[in-house]
Amino acid sequence: MGDDGTDGLSRDPAEVIASVMAASRLSVALSARALADVDVSLSVPQLRTLVVLKNLGSTKLAVLASALAVNPSTAMRSVDRLEAAGLVDRQANPGNRREVVLNLTPAGRRLVDEVLGHRHREVAKIVARLSPDQRSALVESLPRSSRR
Repeated sequence: MGDDGTDGLSRDPAEVIASVMAASRLSVALSARALADVDVSLSVPQLRTLVVLKNLGSTKLAVLASALAVNPSTAMRSVDRLEAAGLVDRQANPGNRREVVLNLTPAGRRLVDEVLGHRHREVAKIVARLSPDQRSALVESLPRSSRR
């Protein structure tokens, strides 16, 4: 049973959608706040580019664009700005000199670690306010692929 006495199965789909949308807005707000708190003038999409690039490691633009679900020209504009900020660098692919691979710079890795660490601490504060039953229900409601 939920806190309101319902079994959760009888929830109106509109109420569930509203809750998921609120959680999505909270996630974006936490990322924006983390960026602001570390005094960085990056946008949330640029942070996402850095995080994806950190997870991918050394990669080509087309792979980065695919992982971000954007077209290559959009990814290139983001990479251009991030490179100008000293957070990303481009190097010739040792296996194919015509290709360029993208990497985070040490400053880019530090920034990602700092922002994600800040966001993690903020999420931990939110989770600490949940009851054990609410925590369990939250974990069970998330897809397994999001639990990494």
